[in-house]
Amino acid sequence: MKSDLPFTTPLINSAGSLGFNPDQRSIIDLSRLGAFITNPISMRARNPAAGRRLLTFPGGYLLHTGYPNPGFNKTIRTHASRWARAPLPVWVHLLAEDPDEVASMVKRLEMIEGVGAIELGIPPGSDIIFARMLVEAVIGELPVVVRLPFTQASALSQSLNTMPIAAFSLSPPYGTLPDPDDDLVRGKLYGPAIFPLALKVFQDVLMCGLPVIAAGGIQTREHIETMLSAGALAVQLDAVLWCGKIP
Repeated sequence: MKSDLPFTTPLINSAGSLGFNPDQRSIIDLSRLGAFITNPISMRARNPAAGRRLLTFPGGYLLHTGYPNPGFNKTIRTHASRWARAPLPVWVHLLAEDPDEVASMVKRLEMIEGVGAIELGIPPGSDIIFARMLVEAVIGELPVVVRLPFTQASALSQSLNTMPIAAFSLSPPYGTLPDPDDDLVRGKLYGPAIFPLALKVFQDVLMCGLPVIAAGGIQTREHIETMLSAGALAVQLDAVLWCGKIP
């Protein structure tokens, strides 16, 4: 298995932030990114979550969308040729739902030019046994980054650190807010208010002994430098990219 992750600078977009391929027409200066991570991809197509919401709170916002995507086969047909022509390494983010499905997706990806690594998203609530099964299924010829659920990151990293993983990364935390109708909405949390929690979780995961790609609430150059100084292999940017800029 390849162990070296392909990236040229320590700034990387997070899964779900810039689409399925590095569009050179984007207002984002892709030359400043060291690698491109695709939107999450599942074996079967997934529709957007019912009742999609974007709710703000001081220091950030909650996003409830689900993980909409056209499914693995259609994504490959649409984007594989663009990955091969991409100006930077492409890491494909897989939504891990079933070990056998993950294994079949990985075998296909190993034959596609331009795919430099796989980022495997462990579902929130996964126990250690299921997480290990998913990681075993993704191990192959490509280096693997395992994206850990935010609240389980410390425990899972300690259990997975003996496996042939290139690095860990962190998913956004989840929270709940009332919408204008006072219905409670659960979703992923973004924004600078998340940064202190993300730094603490990053430090906990770093203790496992494997490289860690920091993520969560990173909005400024100071945030980036703090994570890199604390030992991050690289830094993933999310919501700040939607503003059209890289710190």
